[in-house]
Amino acid sequence: MGLPVRIDDELYENAKVAAKAEHRTIAGQIEFWAQVGRTALDNPDLPVEFIVDLLRARQEPAQALTRFVPGQYRG
Repeated sequence: MGLPVRIDDELYENAKVAAKAEHRTIAGQIEFWAQVGRTALDNPDLPVEFIVDLLRARQEPAQALTRFVPGQYRG
């Protein structure tokens, strides 16, 4: 359920720019930032970049994922 929320004009403009770059809605961008912040607070030992990459990966469609096969990679 969506509810209207008042936010600072500068935050809105920053979200608008980031949303366009990330192919999200403005609301979706603010939700993503909130998820990053909440996850970072819950996991203070994890680098923020790792959290961002993890959340982005979770948003990928299942058919775009590569299945992990143990022993397949010999780098």
